[in-house]
Amino acid sequence: HKPIHTILLNPHVHLIGEDAACIAYIRLTQYMDVNNMPRTMQSEETRVWHRRDGKWQNIHFHRSGSPSVPT
Repeated sequence: HKPIHTILLNPHVHLIGEDAACIAYIRLTQYMDVNNMPRTMQSEETRVWHRRDGKWQNIHFHRSGSPSVPT
C-alpha cells in the first residue's frame, strides 16, 4: 500500500440542538501514484452526526469532487 495523508480544511460545524450536528469541510488526500509521483486529490464532504445513548454516530455522509484514491 502507498502511504496516504489526509487533511481536513476549513471545517464548519453547525450544531442542531444538543443531539445533532453537521460538519462540512474540504478533504485533501495526498498519496504516491504508481510511478512514485506525489499526487493530491480534493473533495468536499459533509457529515451529519446524531447523539444516541450518549454516543455520537455518523448518520449521513456526502462527497462531491474526486473519487476515492486509486490503488
